[in-house]
Amino acid sequence: MNYYSLNRISEDATFKEAVIRGLAPDKGLYFPENITPLPASFFEGIHDKSRVDIAFEAISQFIGSEIPEAELKRIIEETLSFDFPIVKLNDSLSFLELFHGPTMAFKDVGARFMARCLGYFNKNASEDVTVLVATSGDTGGAVANGFLGVKGVNVVILYPSGKVSDIQEKQLTTLGQNITALEVDGVFDDCQDMVKQAFVDSELTSQMQLTSANSINVARWLPQLFYFLFAYKELRKTHQDIVFSIPSGNFGNICAGMVAQKLGMPVHHFIASNNLNNTVTEYLKTKTYKAKSSVPTISNAMDVGNPSNFIRIQELYKNDFETLSKNLSSYSFTDEETKSALLELYNDNNYIADPHGAVGYLGAKAYLKKHSDAHVCVLETAHPTKFLDVVEDVTQTKVELPEQIKAVMDKEKVSIKISTYNDLKKFLLRN
Repeated sequence: MNYYSLNRISEDATFKEAVIRGLAPDKGLYFPENITPLPASFFEGIHDKSRVDIAFEAISQFIGSEIPEAELKRIIEETLSFDFPIVKLNDSLSFLELFHGPTMAFKDVGARFMARCLGYFNKNASEDVTVLVATSGDTGGAVANGFLGVKGVNVVILYPSGKVSDIQEKQLTTLGQNITALEVDGVFDDCQDMVKQAFVDSELTSQMQLTSANSINVARWLPQLFYFLFAYKELRKTHQDIVFSIPSGNFGNICAGMVAQKLGMPVHHFIASNNLNNTVTEYLKTKTYKAKSSVPTISNAMDVGNPSNFIRIQELYKNDFETLSKNLSSYSFTDEETKSALLELYNDNNYIADPHGAVGYLGAKAYLKKHSDAHVCVLETAHPTKFLDVVEDVTQTKVELPEQIKAVMDKEKVSIKISTYNDLKKFLLRN
């Protein structure tokens, strides 16, 4: 499998090259040259397949022969070492819980998969690889945990100062070893812009090997299609018109779900549930894409004004707005609406969600008003304790801390403060 740059200037890359580079030399995101649908028998017999078998058959074409079959299955087994339960609220609505991994966020799947792929590719390399990643919340912790102690890989995480939750900050600033956290005076988009600038800085890239662990990296992005398939396996038993509502920030997660659909997964529709960072919601209304400056919300992992992966979604649909809009709806909600949803979920269903899951729930409700025959599966992307202040204040109930969170609460934060791209460049060149 080769990957081409969506800017269509750089030469095609192998899976290995795309993973190691992260971003193409022409600044474009890599995209697979083909997506070949799986045979109908795969979906007809999916109930008899294990999670590892499902994931292996789904991802194999994107990797080809670059990772041996036995090694790829080992990587998948280690990636999927936790559960993905579905909690049904009623006949119309369920939650797919993606927070049962080591950092209690959906990004554990992509981070663990990518870390193991990069570790395999770099095992005999003489030069270390520096993983450069921007985070608006959960990416940093997932990447830090996934790459912790991986030989030959150094991780540098940029996060916006004061704009991630206390627990999220602890998860990315307390591990040490090969993990360094840079606290940026700015918003997530500033962090992401610095990372992108670093990849095209020839002075920097001539002296070190850089790659990204954001969802711009194909090894972070593509394995997220796994849990859509797992959810389909469970929901198809009782539901025909399956719809996914995905809390959406950088749009990598929902794009991975659409790849699963291109593989043949019989899903009916997708909902991009946004907070006030509603660039895509507005695009679907106006047909005009206008990037915005991000604004802070209580669902901070979605505070993205210019989602990188939306160009991949447009590519999936050959930039055909009409086809895309038939398969994708998008709704935007305020913090007050999000808090009301948190309370409603707790009072009516005894379910404690996090703010991102609450936004996904609101998107599901909005869709169901006009499509009452559908069953909407909301992706609950993070454990509520990662947003403890908001959740406990709204629900007026004490949320028990899971062991994964307790393990970092008393550790000392260690971060380096930076303000500009030059600060980042100086740090990278001297380390």
